[in-house]
Amino acid sequence: MRHWLRSVVFAGLVWCGHPVLATPDTALDWADLPDPSAQVFEDPYRDLSPEQFDDILYVVRLRGRLQENGGSAVERQKWQALLTETEAALVADEIDVDWLLGQREIVTERRRKAGTNGNPQLDGQTITLAGFAIPAPSDPDGRPVAYLVPERGMCSHMPPPPPNQMIRVRLKGDWAPSYFHEPVRLTGTLTIDPSVQNMMVVDGLMPMNATFQLETERVETLETEADRLEWKQRVADRIRAAGNRKTGGARASE
Repeated sequence: MRHWLRSVVFAGLVWCGHPVLATPDTALDWADLPDPSAQVFEDPYRDLSPEQFDDILYVVRLRGRLQENGGSAVERQKWQALLTETEAALVADEIDVDWLLGQREIVTERRRKAGTNGNPQLDGQTITLAGFAIPAPSDPDGRPVAYLVPERGMCSHMPPPPPNQMIRVRLKGDWAPSYFHEPVRLTGTLTIDPSVQNMMVVDGLMPMNATFQLETERVETLETEADRLEWKQRVADRIRAAGNRKTGGARASE
């Protein structure tokens, strides 16, 4: 229950967006992509201290135990005493527990919109944006596809970004990213076209949930020597790890 409530409360991210109107070749920042109108909203959980948040979780857990009618009479008496004590501490902090818990679905929906709604001013605009490209399976028409994310490691060693911080990219020409998180600067037509695609990345199957699609007109690779060396090392590490798995952790020559 503790993990469930924490995931509900902290679902989504909030940005302080600002109006932006893209013109051809306008270099955008990732903070321009979310819908500004969905970023500012009342969130009573935001004002809780870590201790108060833990107390809320504890109340939920204790109430759940008591409602299940489990435990011995002594245990239930102890749980009730702890519940009364914790609720009293929250009341002393002027926190209405029942009202706060009743706001969970409302806050969750507000945060969902903050993390998924795209900036309508950018829909259909020609934009330029730099990020990190992740190779993806081609479309049925043979058009190469990639995903663009704002930070290296997202969707593999790090959690995926919110949908309005991920772009499904239909590439023009023969170029496609040669490795995960290749740094690029892309120019093309951006549209709000939500999509979800399950695909294999470094750490396994990942749902690529993107609010936007970009039809590229120009690709600028930003690869450095450090990027190339890092990629070669990661390939070598994966080959070595695969060899160790096949031999039960021992090298074949041993």
